[in-house]
Amino acid sequence: MNFSKSGLVAVSLAALVASGCSTSRFSSMDDQQPAPLQPAPAGQVTSNQLPPPASPGSTDPSKFPTAPANTQVASLPPDGQAPAGASDLSAAAVAGVWNASVSGQSCKIATPQTKFGAGFRAGPLHCPAPIDGIKSWNVAGKQLTLYDENGGSLARLYSSGGSKFDGQTSNGQPISLTR
Repeated sequence: MNFSKSGLVAVSLAALVASGCSTSRFSSMDDQQPAPLQPAPAGQVTSNQLPPPASPGSTDPSKFPTAPANTQVASLPPDGQAPAGASDLSAAAVAGVWNASVSGQSCKIATPQTKFGAGFRAGPLHCPAPIDGIKSWNVAGKQLTLYDENGGSLARLYSSGGSKFDGQTSNGQPISLTR
């Protein structure tokens, strides 16, 4: 027998098509239904009255809620001066990714040296309020300031030596940055 190449290809394709149509690989899946999902547990919802919001960019401390009595707040001088022992800062020393702790909750904050507004762009990752609103940062002397989208100060920090900054948010929550 003498087969041509095109005839052999045609027979091979016909065999492949016929075998593909008769497969039973998926037939067992047609009969199976997923188990029904259990409903989520229902709970009691409670509500509390929130304090009135502070005006954007406000620096009047009386406009911010106070920290709970059992929260330890980092001590910063009321006049905005750096604590004793704080060192001068440079943007290069602050640039990078930081592990942040805000009132005991952890997150990460990226501080690249990408110009943004009057300082540099910042990117919080899974941070609690108000630090979740950080959009930029800048250094002036010994102080690192984190800003919101309107240029309002969200936190002031000072070097605690090595790769660590300590300070507080504009509403009095303690905040630390470490690498």
